[in-house]
Amino acid sequence: LLDDIVLTHSLFLPTERFLQQLHQQYPGGPRGPRGPPAHWEEGSGLRRKRAVLAVLLHFLETYKGLLQEEESAGKVIKELYLLIMKDTSLYHELEDEIIKLHQLVETVELKVADETPPPNKQVKPLFRHFRRIDSCLQTRVAFRGSDEIFCRVYMPDHSYVTIRSRLSASVQDILASVTEKLQYSEEQSARGDALILVTMASSGGARGAGGRLRAGSGGGPAAADPTLCPPAEKAVLQPSEECVFTTLGINSHLFACTRDTFDSLVPLPEEIQVVPGDTEIHRAEPEDVANHLTAFHWELFRCIHELEFVDYVFHGERGRRETANLELLLQRCSEVQHWVGTELLLCEGLGKRAHLLKKLIKIAAICKQNQDMLSFYAIVIGLNNAAISRLRLTWEKLPGKFKNLFRKFENLTDPCRNHKTYREVLAKMKPPLIPFVPLILKDLTFLHEGSKTLLDGLVNVEKLHCIAEKVRTVRKYRSRPLC
Repeated sequence: LLDDIVLTHSLFLPTERFLQQLHQQYPGGPRGPRGPPAHWEEGSGLRRKRAVLAVLLHFLETYKGLLQEEESAGKVIKELYLLIMKDTSLYHELEDEIIKLHQLVETVELKVADETPPPNKQVKPLFRHFRRIDSCLQTRVAFRGSDEIFCRVYMPDHSYVTIRSRLSASVQDILASVTEKLQYSEEQSARGDALILVTMASSGGARGAGGRLRAGSGGGPAAADPTLCPPAEKAVLQPSEECVFTTLGINSHLFACTRDTFDSLVPLPEEIQVVPGDTEIHRAEPEDVANHLTAFHWELFRCIHELEFVDYVFHGERGRRETANLELLLQRCSEVQHWVGTELLLCEGLGKRAHLLKKLIKIAAICKQNQDMLSFYAIVIGLNNAAISRLRLTWEKLPGKFKNLFRKFENLTDPCRNHKTYREVLAKMKPPLIPFVPLILKDLTFLHEGSKTLLDGLVNVEKLHCIAEKVRTVRKYRSRPLC
C-alpha cells in the first residue's frame, strides 16, 4: 500500500502538498494555532515518527533524482530532515532509519531555491543524441528538465543557429536565444516582424517514415514518386509551451520565422530527397546488429524513471518535463520501424533486397532471443508496412524457412485478444528484458479511462493499486543488469 501511494500520489495530491502533509504529521512539526490533535496518546510520538520516517524513506528511494527538478519539494524535505535530526539524541531506536535517511538525502543532492547552481555544469549533446555517431559510443545518462543541451533552430532559407538551452525551456526562452544569436532588433519586433517558433515534420526522407516511397511489385528497385509526397506538417508553438525538444519526432525540426514567411516554409533538402541506402547493413552480421540494438535500447530503457510512465499517461503536457527519457525511447522505436522499411525500399536489385529481408528477419529473431522485445516489435512492424508487403517478388524469393519464421513473428505481435500471445511469451521471460513499451502505456491509459481516481471524494485505492502494479513490472524487468 505504501508503494502504491508513493508511486501514484501525484494523481490526487501534488508532490509539494503530499510532503507538507507528511511534515505536519511529524510530532514537533508545525501544528498551526491549535497544536497537536487532542486524541494523541502519551508516548505515541515514537510510533508516529517511525511511520513518517518510513514514508519519507520510501518516497526518497523512489523519486531520487526527480526531486532535483522540484525546488519547493526539496525545501520541505530539508526542513523535515532537520526536524528529524534533532531527535537523534532522544530516540536511539530511530538510529538506523536516520542513518539511511542521511544517506538518501546526500544521494538525492536536493537543491534549495537560494542555493547557487554548481559551476561548470556539463552540457549534453543534442536531445536526439542517438543520431550522432560520436555520442552513440557514450554511456546513456538520464535527462532532467534542468539539463542544458545544444539544439539547432532553422530559418526559412535553411540556414540555422545553434543555441544552448535547458531541456525544459519554454518557447519564449528559445526565441529569446535565437533573437540574440541573430541580433534581431527590437525595432523589427515592434513592426510586427516578431519571430515565431514552428515545428515542421516531413513524411519523406532517406531515413524517414517511408510514406513517400512507392513500392513496386516487380523485381526492380522501389521508386520514389513525388506525387505521393504529402505536404509537411507545420505547427506554431505557443510562447508558454515548455520542453518542446521532447516533442520532436522523426524528420521533425524547429524553425524560427515571421508570420509572413510561415506559409513559405519547406522541409530541409535531405528530408525530401532520396539518397542511396546504407551499404553497411549489407556487410554487417545479423548477430552484431541485434546485439548493438539490444545494448543501446537497454541503456535508453534503463534511463527511464518508473514515474515517467505515470506522468506520461496521466499528466499530459504538464508531465512532459519528467518524461523526456520515455519519449526518447518511443522516438527510437519509431525510428527503427521506419529504418527497416526505408532500407528495404532503397535497396536496388531483387536478389540484394531479398537477402536484406532475410537478414532483417534474422535480426528480429536474435533480438527476441536477447529478450529485447522493443527491437523485435519495431522490426516486425516495419516489415509489416504496406509498402513492404507489396514487394511480391521479394517475398517470393525469400526461403521457406524464413517465411514460416516471419509468420510466427506476426502471430506473436498480433493484437488480437489484447496481445494475448505476446503477454504469454513475456510472462515466461526472466529479467533483464526490454518490453514493448507502447503496450505498457496503452494498458495504463485503459486503467485511467476505465475508472475514476476519486469516488465520492475518496481516493480509488483499487485503481491506484492496478496502476502501481503495472509500473512495478518495469521495476521487475530491470531488476538485473544486462550482460
